[in-house]
Amino acid sequence: MVGRLGIDDVRPQVHGGEVPAKAVVGEVVPLFAVVWREGHDALNATAVVKGPKESQVAGASPLYIPMQRSAHDPDQVNAVMVADVPGEWEITIEAWSDPMATWRHAVTAKIEAGQSPEELANDLETGARLFEKAASQVGRENRKLLLDVAASLRGNGDLRARVAPGLSRDVLALLTATPVRELVTPSRTYRLQVERREALVNSWYEFFPRSTGGVDEEGTPIHGTFATATLELERAARMGFDTVYFPPIHPIGEVNRKGRNNTLTPDEHDVGSPWAIGSADGGHDAVHPRLGTLDDFDAMMSRARELGLEIALDLALQCAPDHPWAKAHPEWFTVLPDGTIAYAENPPKKYQDIYPLNFDNDREGIYAEILRVVMFWVDRGVTTFRVDNPHTKPADFWQWLIATVHETHPEVIFLAEAFTRRPRLYGLAKAGFSQNYTYFTWQVSKWELEQFGKEIAAMADVSRPNLFVNTPDILHASLQHGGRGMFALRAALAATLSPLWGVYAGYELFESEAVAPGSEEYLDSEKYELKPRDFEGALERGDSLEPFITLLNQIRKDQPALQQLRQLHFHHVDNDNLIAYSKVDALTGNSVLVVVNLDPWNAQEGTLWLDKNAVGLGDYDRIDVTDLITGNSYTFGGANFIRLAPWENVAHILRLPDVPAERREALAWRHVDEYRA
Repeated sequence: MVGRLGIDDVRPQVHGGEVPAKAVVGEVVPLFAVVWREGHDALNATAVVKGPKESQVAGASPLYIPMQRSAHDPDQVNAVMVADVPGEWEITIEAWSDPMATWRHAVTAKIEAGQSPEELANDLETGARLFEKAASQVGRENRKLLLDVAASLRGNGDLRARVAPGLSRDVLALLTATPVRELVTPSRTYRLQVERREALVNSWYEFFPRSTGGVDEEGTPIHGTFATATLELERAARMGFDTVYFPPIHPIGEVNRKGRNNTLTPDEHDVGSPWAIGSADGGHDAVHPRLGTLDDFDAMMSRARELGLEIALDLALQCAPDHPWAKAHPEWFTVLPDGTIAYAENPPKKYQDIYPLNFDNDREGIYAEILRVVMFWVDRGVTTFRVDNPHTKPADFWQWLIATVHETHPEVIFLAEAFTRRPRLYGLAKAGFSQNYTYFTWQVSKWELEQFGKEIAAMADVSRPNLFVNTPDILHASLQHGGRGMFALRAALAATLSPLWGVYAGYELFESEAVAPGSEEYLDSEKYELKPRDFEGALERGDSLEPFITLLNQIRKDQPALQQLRQLHFHHVDNDNLIAYSKVDALTGNSVLVVVNLDPWNAQEGTLWLDKNAVGLGDYDRIDVTDLITGNSYTFGGANFIRLAPWENVAHILRLPDVPAERREALAWRHVDEYRA
């Protein structure tokens, strides 16, 4: 519907405003709109922000944020907001006629054209009445200032002297804070779902608790327990990770159990795939008896909290053939013409040890049971779930489940493990997932990485990308053949392109052998067997990437710019093996420039052309920068020589001078304008 004044393309908005946009506490969120009107009278805009009642900035009453015009397009207006509490926020853009700006433009133009006081009599009286109206809107301490302007306009003497008080800096500042607004026209109200900061700023580490038991005197792996997993939590904390993700910890089915390397001929010692959930020992609300008891789980959770870690559990909605659900509720599955229950397939792959749920059979029963399972773990202190293959379940189910959980536990984070096509990936994000896996693993060339980076920044209102460098399912060809330099450079990219990144155990040991040529499956995959690792021995031998990963996590914590998703800008380097990008934090002014050598084997060099405006610098500024990896310092100008050798350092993470306060908001708008196109 068209209002008295035109308002278009309000941002942030998702799916035409039907779905709330995403943000987290403390995140700088750019606000944007196109406003227009008939004729030549001045137009302005205000963002009206309303937060939950707990908010200190916009809870008791709305926050009115003046919007500024884009330098390159007078119809575009911008502002920024920062939410201080989680919950649903509301944003409305108000366009309004600005009679003061209209008057200032008219009277100054006419004076410059040489018109006399007599010719400007109506303009002067109009101005006097406007300032009287403005005086009625301000407090007593400012009222006299505006009334004096009105009196000056009605006085005698030199024309310019009579008008000058109305154009003074103090008066303009006061009118900006308390403008005279006419023909106020609101947009529709758009929603912003704000989650806790960990939904955006987080580093994940994945390991299998069952692989933490070490080996016996004969070198045979010993099944791990929650107690041995607790020791591994301490190592993850030392590396600076925030969240530790466990593959399923539930009982594993006996029927059709898989053997090593996904064979169909297991022996009595094979432990099976943890994603084949359920046996006579229980289902999704039970723990594998060889891991321990629920009391042991609680003790591990307590230690994790002491270490500052969150435990993410795998929510894998599927069953082994001997899961209790298969016997009690056969109607929850797909029954084939021969009367058997269909196992999972992704042709040509077959998962004979797994029955997928059919969400269109007994919807009410399945929904209620899954909610019960999730809340069972939430009540035990679990606040993060990594959801297995959510794109194979109905989106409306996820929307219902996540919204229902968030009614009482808004702190719960859901990560979608959905390596799928964009409509489904972003559709799941719109359905409520806090984070999602991405295509990062397959983005290798400079062009691919730049396009990927621009996409994740542009889609920040919709999704939060978690850049896992590897998973138990995905050993990309680049890691198989790229040597240790590839492991280091992929970690540097993942840790700096997004505030969310993840590592699956074994990455720090450079595990790279595939089960077969052309496959992305690991040889001797941990999905089917115990895989104890000698992390400490590798570290002592200097044969581990752990120190570099630890340094990356520390740099991420120290540099607010790397905690931003939206503020990403690529800089030109005249070598396709070198990629450069910067990030800026609009709150603190912190600014970081990352340069990565994409060639894992050879030294690469080239000229980096620093876009100074993108990092808040003047065109002729020369700056001192510090490499946060090596501690070395350099002086940068517009054109800068770069050389990176993988055996010395695969990347620079350069701390730039802080952006001056007066330039910070403009940088936030700049990046939004870049990605709007």
